[in-house]
Amino acid sequence: MPQQSWTAKRERQYEHVKEGLQQRGRNPELAKEIAARTVNKERARAGEAREISRSSVEDISSGRRGGLRSHRGPGGRTVAQLRNEARERGLRGYSRMRKRQLERALSR
Repeated sequence: MPQQSWTAKRERQYEHVKEGLQQRGRNPELAKEIAARTVNKERARAGEAREISRSSVEDISSGRRGGLRSHRGPGGRTVAQLRNEARERGLRGYSRMRKRQLERALSR
């Protein structure tokens, strides 16, 4: 999955994340995807990417997020990410919804 636009540092970061996930028993394909997403998010935060999403820059960093959300299972997307998707889909009343309500509305 390494890409031409990645620096040597990003290549090392990708391999490190991928190997760490595989050692913890993750599926190799899923480990590759997670590692690539992590590297791309860090590139966006550092201003190295050509295009960036608002959630990549405004959300907490990948390393910090992993430390905060570990041992509690997957928390899913943040409320801000759910609200962005609701806005893009044209759902009404999304700004007053709680996280579970947003997840339910978006799953329909």
